[in-house]
Amino acid sequence: GWAGSSWYFLRYMDAHNDAAFASKKLTDYWKEVDLYIGGSEHATGHLLYVRFWTKALKDLGYINIEEPAKKLINQGMIQGMYAFINVIHHFEIKEEGNQNYREFEKFLKESEQVVISASVRGNPKIGTIGNLIHVPIECIEKGTETKLMVSNYVQNIMGTQFKDAVFLCEAGYWKNGKSFNYPGDLKFGDSMNFHVERAIEKMSKSKYNVVNPDDIVSQYGADTFRMYEMFLGPIDVSKPWDTKGIEGVHRFLKKLWRLYADEQQGWIVTDEPATAAELKTLHKTIRKINDDIERFSFNTSVSQFMICVNELNNCHKREIVQPLAVLICPFAPHIAEELWHKLGNEGTVLDAAFPVAEDRYLVDNTKVYPVAVNGRTRAEMEFAIDAEDTFVQSEVLANEAIQKWMEGKGLKKFIYVKGKMINVVV
Repeated sequence: GWAGSSWYFLRYMDAHNDAAFASKKLTDYWKEVDLYIGGSEHATGHLLYVRFWTKALKDLGYINIEEPAKKLINQGMIQGMYAFINVIHHFEIKEEGNQNYREFEKFLKESEQVVISASVRGNPKIGTIGNLIHVPIECIEKGTETKLMVSNYVQNIMGTQFKDAVFLCEAGYWKNGKSFNYPGDLKFGDSMNFHVERAIEKMSKSKYNVVNPDDIVSQYGADTFRMYEMFLGPIDVSKPWDTKGIEGVHRFLKKLWRLYADEQQGWIVTDEPATAAELKTLHKTIRKINDDIERFSFNTSVSQFMICVNELNNCHKREIVQPLAVLICPFAPHIAEELWHKLGNEGTVLDAAFPVAEDRYLVDNTKVYPVAVNGRTRAEMEFAIDAEDTFVQSEVLANEAIQKWMEGKGLKKFIYVKGKMINVVV
């Protein structure tokens, strides 16, 4: 049954061949797949078989490769936070001499099912835990992590299954749409809220913790969703989905847009020449993104984009922002395409040459020197690496902070060690 899905990559090499699955000439040319990305879950459902069939076809003389792929990356699972509640099947009311407890025990036993929350699950007065039941995340009240909307859960999700159930809250219980206080001195807390328990596990329909991408896209846009998935962590590591962090990525894309357009002024990109610092930031980012893509380290790429936009701050120069729009295209293609056209370019950004880092912009041509007076650092000043001694001395002696610490005394000696330090001796 798995045979067909185990050699299809070979068929791609010669898809219109009516005489064989693929000619040996073409399989010798294309050879192995360069990169295979797949989930670890289907290792025994596909990867084991594709290796078996590749080796079998090699032994039979149809192909000349031993392995189906040169490199394999197993992407990690996106995990989801799921909620669950517990059903009590056995009651052990310990306070035998207390009439209130005995009456409540009878009341509980008459119910078809009893569901308890984390807040009372360990109380020996109630009983022992039965099976866990998963709760759809849409039944958790927005703005909270654990508060269950009991009525919504019972009426809209569970149908009639829990129509006679008793939901034990901290200070009372809930039954048939109404809240009640516990009888007498049967107290478990001071809140009527029903709180579920939470845990992280694989996203699954059976655990009711699947996040619909369409909902995220409709609220934040596809680029935010795409970049946030990358930002969650390394590609080969399982990571929990948490919508709290998506706001940060959304704010970043808004900040990126403000390099090109302003709400009041509209389009603000200029043809003003870029400074050395701006070019350094851009090309440092180009190098990092190129390196990260080769290593499939997309989460660190997103971090670098955030650093870059922060460093550029109010830079609106075409020389900087146009390459940046191309650079971010694989990560946020929709905003990149929009910016590309607004920058006045023809065609699609997908056809633009991907930026290449130039070493000349990455060389440090200035140095921040600690400036000392009589051996004690009193200020920091930045000078070009090749600044002349006379220029440096005049600038240092004119600095207000240095003049203050010289206290009107005459200069005895001026020590300037290029690339290291400056010392004023008085």
